[in-house]
This record gives sequence, C-alpha cells and structure tokens, in this order.
Amino acid sequence: MPDSSKTVLIVGSGSAALVAAISAKESGLEPIVVESTAKIGGSSAMSGGGAWIPNNPLMLNAGTPDSYEDARKYMDLTIGEVGPASSTERRETFLREGPKMVEWLQNLGMRFHYGKGYADYYPELPGGSPRGCLVEPEPFDLKKLGSPWKDLINISLPIPVYTLDGVQIALSFRSFKAFLNTANVIGIRTMGSLLLGKKLAGIGGALIGQLVFLALQRNIPIWLNSPMIELIHEKGIVQGAVVMKDGKRTEIRAKAVILAAGGFARNNEMRQKYHPHPITTEWTVATAGDFGDAIRAGIAVGAETALMDDAWWGPCFIDSKGVSQFMIWERSFPYSMIVDKSGKRFMNESASYVDCGHWQYERNDQVPAIPAYLIFDQHHHKYYPFGVGLPGAEPKEYFESGMLTKADTLSELAQKIGVDPQGLEETVKKFNQNALMGKDPDFHRGDSAYDRIYSDPGVKPNPNLAPLTKPPFYSVKVWPGDLGTKGGLLTDEHARVLDKKGNPIPGLYAAGNSSASVMGHTYPGPGSTIGPAMVFGMIAGRHSAQ
Repeated sequence: MPDSSKTVLIVGSGSAALVAAISAKESGLEPIVVESTAKIGGSSAMSGGGAWIPNNPLMLNAGTPDSYEDARKYMDLTIGEVGPASSTERRETFLREGPKMVEWLQNLGMRFHYGKGYADYYPELPGGSPRGCLVEPEPFDLKKLGSPWKDLINISLPIPVYTLDGVQIALSFRSFKAFLNTANVIGIRTMGSLLLGKKLAGIGGALIGQLVFLALQRNIPIWLNSPMIELIHEKGIVQGAVVMKDGKRTEIRAKAVILAAGGFARNNEMRQKYHPHPITTEWTVATAGDFGDAIRAGIAVGAETALMDDAWWGPCFIDSKGVSQFMIWERSFPYSMIVDKSGKRFMNESASYVDCGHWQYERNDQVPAIPAYLIFDQHHHKYYPFGVGLPGAEPKEYFESGMLTKADTLSELAQKIGVDPQGLEETVKKFNQNALMGKDPDFHRGDSAYDRIYSDPGVKPNPNLAPLTKPPFYSVKVWPGDLGTKGGLLTDEHARVLDKKGNPIPGLYAAGNSSASVMGHTYPGPGSTIGPAMVFGMIAGRHSAQ
C-alpha cells in the first residue's frame, strides 16, 4: 500500500475531482482517484464543459473588461445572503483564485477558449457582462489518452463543438451564416478530424479528456468501478476510506480525503426528503452514478450540510425513449410560450433555467404547473429543431410516446392536454398582440442580453417573441428537471468540510456538487457549477498538502 502520509484519496472523477488530483500531485502528494462507475467524468463530462470565471485572462486578452470589484458586486447582487455556503470568504476566494486556476492549468498544458458573447445570466445588473466570463475547453483528441482511456470518458456528444455552436446549429434552417457555421462544425471539424484519424470531443468531453491527459502524464491512478463505502474516522480525524476494488473491500489510509463525487440527483430517498414536491429522479439529466454517496459519508462523520432543498433546476421534457432532455432553445425561440393548467403564462421562458425551475415550483403552489406545457405553432416547428430532431420532424414515436401532442386549433389542443381552453386562448391572444410590438410587459422576455442568446435574429422587433398564429399547434410537457443538486457538505474557503459547530473536520475536503454551492440559490453565468468545482478542487488539493 502507498505511504499514507503522502496519499490523498479523491472520490469521484469529474472536473472537481481531477483538478483536485492534479493539484495534490503538483503539491507533492500521491493522489488516488476512485470512481464508482465504469466511466470517467461524471456529470462534468456530459455537460457544456464551460466554467464561469470572472476576470479571467482569456476575456481580458479578448478586450472584455472585468475586475474583482465588478465581479464581487455582481455576485453579491445575484446571490444575496444565503448563509455560510456562500460566505464572504468563499466568494472572495472563488473570485481571486479563479483567474489563477485558469493560468495554472494553461501552464500545465490545458487549452481553453473564451466563449465571447455567452452573456452572464443577469448582464444588466451592475458588474454583469453581456459578453460573459465563459472559459471552455478547446476540442480534444481522445486518442491522445491511449487505450483503454480513450473509450472511457462519459461523453454524451462526441462532436468538437463550442457552447455557442449550439445556437448556430439550432438556427441552421433560418440563417445562411448559421448554416455555414454548422457545415464547418459537422464537415470540417468533425469529418475532417475523423479522416485524420482523430477522435475529437468538445464541451464536457474535451474538458474531462484534457484533465485525464494531465492526470495520466503525472501517473495518477484512476480506479473505475471502485465506489467508496465509508470514511475511516478515528479520534475525530478522517484518515482514509474503505473502497470496493475488484469486488473486495480495500482500506486506503490517507493524509486527506477529497469528496468530489457529485450530488444526489439520482437518489430518490434523498430527493423525497430534501426537495420540494412533486419530485422524482426521472426528470434529472445528471449522470447515472449521482447517488449522494459522498454526501452521506460526510454526514456520517458529523459534517454539516447546506442548500439541500435546492438544485441546478431547469425545464426538461421526456423524449420518445423516456429519457429526460434539458430544454434550452426549445423554450426560448419565438412562436412559443409555457403555460400552466389554467392556460396562463407564469415566467419569462427565455430566462435562466435555474430561475425557471424555481418559478415552476412556486407557481405549482398556486395553480397546477407540474407539468407545465410548452405551446408552439407550425412556424416554430418548421424553423427550429426540438431536442435532437430536425425542424419539422414528426416521427410517429413522438406522438405514440406522448412526447408531442398536435391539434388544428388551440381549443382542441387544450382539451387534449387537459389545459383550460378559454384560459389558453385568452393568453395566446394577449401574447400575440404584445409579440407583434416586440414587448412582453408581463415577464419581459427578450429584454435581456441573456434571453437573446437563444433567439432568432430574423424575427423583428424582438428575436424571442413572435405570435402563435399558424396551425397546427403543438404541446410538450415541461417538467422541473435539473443538471444536478446544489446542496451538499458545508465547506470553508479552503474547501475543508465543516462540522455542526462550524469547525473543520480534520482530513476531509469537498468540492463540486458534493459541497454546498458558493452560488447559493442562483446561477450567475454559464458554468456556475463547473467554475467553482474546479477552483475549490484546486484549493482542496493544495491545502491537503499542508
């Protein structure tokens, strides 16, 4: 067995875990990464792969102004007072160490791209940026990892895309510029790389691929199918953990344990206990291994938790195969709206997905709104894709599965889906009148630069608004899904796990969704999960060496 005085055990293999492992190695420790599933990367690998890092070197080099002071003002305004998970010290640490984390990884060989134009989610607030603070990975050739690692990344989209490419792909049938961009992504980047014998991944796959590459360069062991069973907690100190390796209980003594194994999005018992109802594990898009094992292990040794009632919410729909799909452009593009059972709108459909999730639960306390219903007309159906389907696609399984409902009139559609027909017709009439003027006086859809990321510039005067006039009309059930859970172990600015009295538990750290989010109940910008995960992962790795 390795020297316990030098060993640090990293539980999980997402962005927080891998950055923590690399950081620990660079600090003179011998990290071991243990992953409960057969794939590397967790929810990070399946995500957009971007990190929200204010005042980062890439945005500054691109001429986008920012500063610690502006970023702090923006965080304070968007997050507010939510308790110790987002303490003054944790916010300050995140903002000061974030740019340093980017530079450090760049110096190690990471290749990043500035997602210029992907706005903060509240860009009109003081300190907010319409150009955004998104740092995302350059596409990465997974073949560089060699066997078997090149086939072990938990990616959902093996295409070398950047985040904003998704907008252009969705508009391919509406804009020649967007069509050319899509042709470049599919034709040159994707097919060209295949002809050159490469296996390029983008977004989350590229992020995890690059981090695994750095880990393998440093001979950091990564154990798959090796779930942590329990922490070794003796004399008030965490001294390692018990791991199932090759089907056997293996005791690993360590100087420190860093819990970075995600949240509890797939744990029905925990979701029923902590989250608002109705709730299920069927609406989340989090990775299949997100069972909360790390959080429960921390609780078992006396750790405090925070924000356990919250998640990285977002509207989702259940596709024809019964799989939850996150809604981004589907709800934001024009010729559409979301209504409750009474047929009334209750949100800005183009706003931040976390806000939309909160609003859906709040509305459901007043009027049945779970599910809500995305209503759109033939224009929307013809112009824009839905999920992975092409614009205008209507395979029979869409209707047989109940994913999609169609009718020739709004009244008929309302009756089919159980929505008040009069309420829906009145809502659409009012919405259409306002849309023609480019205004949404009720919810201000399209007013924010963030709203307009997923919009159709060809629609005037408001690219997010257009009347629903052309039959047939369509409906899709909207559920309060999520990217993962927000609540977890309470940590300090050094990523140390705190006990019920607010004292650090010696030898125990947490980062990523295993820890309560520094972002509180909100989502300031794209990558507000991965950004803090990587920053506090780096901090945990370094501090554990002290």
